[in-house]
Amino acid sequence: MAQRPRASGDAERTTVIVEHKVRADDPPRALQCLAGLTTLSRQRLKDAMNKGAVWLTRRGRRPQRLRRVTAELTPGDRIALYYDATVLAMQPLEPTLIADFKRYSAWFKPAGLLVDGSRFGDHCTLERQVEQHFGGRRQVFLVHRLDREAAGVILVAHSSQAAARLGALFHDREVEKYYEVEVRGQLAPAGATGRIDDPLDGRTSHTEYTVLAVDRDRDVSRLQVRIHTGRYHQIRRHLAAVGHPVMGDPRYGAGNADPRGMQLVASRLSFICPWGGQPVTVRAVTAQSPRDRPSSARPAGAAARPRRVRPGPVATAPGANVFPDQQAIAADQGRHRHGFSPSVTDL
Repeated sequence: MAQRPRASGDAERTTVIVEHKVRADDPPRALQCLAGLTTLSRQRLKDAMNKGAVWLTRRGRRPQRLRRVTAELTPGDRIALYYDATVLAMQPLEPTLIADFKRYSAWFKPAGLLVDGSRFGDHCTLERQVEQHFGGRRQVFLVHRLDREAAGVILVAHSSQAAARLGALFHDREVEKYYEVEVRGQLAPAGATGRIDDPLDGRTSHTEYTVLAVDRDRDVSRLQVRIHTGRYHQIRRHLAAVGHPVMGDPRYGAGNADPRGMQLVASRLSFICPWGGQPVTVRAVTAQSPRDRPSSARPAGAAARPRRVRPGPVATAPGANVFPDQQAIAADQGRHRHGFSPSVTDL
């Protein structure tokens, strides 16, 4: 193979980026080709491939992550390595499998866990952990998302048809979406209800809330919130606009810093099952209080395996109490029990 300049950087550097169009004189296999383009060891390259930092683009196709080290390359293919030692050293937080319904599965996402990845990898994401949990035997489609800072239940489809049907429920606003939120200040007495109708981005927006409790010592209120529209960061922006920002929100509000992280959880959704036609309601809580909820990825070396909980009349996920006075993850109606999260644009 003809000599070419190698990518700057080596095993000691934090970041190495290689974008290469495969030539006829390149080694035929992906690992060999990358080894000739960088000073990284083969072991590091294998780790980067396994964690989703290598991409392959074939003619007429979209880029895909390349994990198989023996994958054959052909001239004209484009192979790319986005190596970031810090990203690759991270270990993911633990999601909890609430229930598996074959067409889709329901998971509880802790605060701090990404839903999907970047070009630098996807091993610290819910999407990848679901793939690994099922041993690569099922496809994984994200129907909707949660911000990294938020916790809650999220639905993952396992076929394009399931993703289309479930995604349509959210798109057509056929899912009643509820959240539990802790905000700065005493918004109103416990039991009071209210509605915020301020337009967002020039579009009609509606947020309803019920005050569940007021903590005068801490000067916070706990709310149940329901949204009727899905604007970008709707709950966070509406509550900040009326002077009661979400506690721990890193973007909106002032005086609402919270070492526990953002106190917003996707807690309940109601919808009509697109297969059985029966009404379904999902309630989600965790066995931890928000004070104990993790807010960042685990340090290197920490074990993190998804925990499976068998579905039953009440599906419970150990270690998931969003607020201490609630006690279980429960799906109340219908033959199926499901868990969901709001779209990232809903929060």
